[in-house]
Amino acid sequence: MRPFAFLIAALTLFSGVIAVDIQKSVIVTYPSDTPEAVLDQAKDAIRKAGGIITHEYQLIKGFAAKTGEKVLESVSAWGKDYNALIEEDQVVSSL
Repeated sequence: MRPFAFLIAALTLFSGVIAVDIQKSVIVTYPSDTPEAVLDQAKDAIRKAGGIITHEYQLIKGFAAKTGEKVLESVSAWGKDYNALIEEDQVVSSL
């Protein structure tokens, strides 16, 4: 009976680990005519969800962040009126 109890405990723990929102590095950009309040709302949502704003761009309207995918879905939905672009932050190189 003990191995069965151990198996149940292990499966419960494993399912809790799977439910954790995976953090990813992203760049969020908006068109230049987007109100600052929209960017502030997106950044606040990311911070409240436990994410980090890693960089705020000056030449373009946008920022880089490390956050979970769930909050990115919300930010993307809010940004539809302003054509928000959310892309994974990655290294770009030429051949």
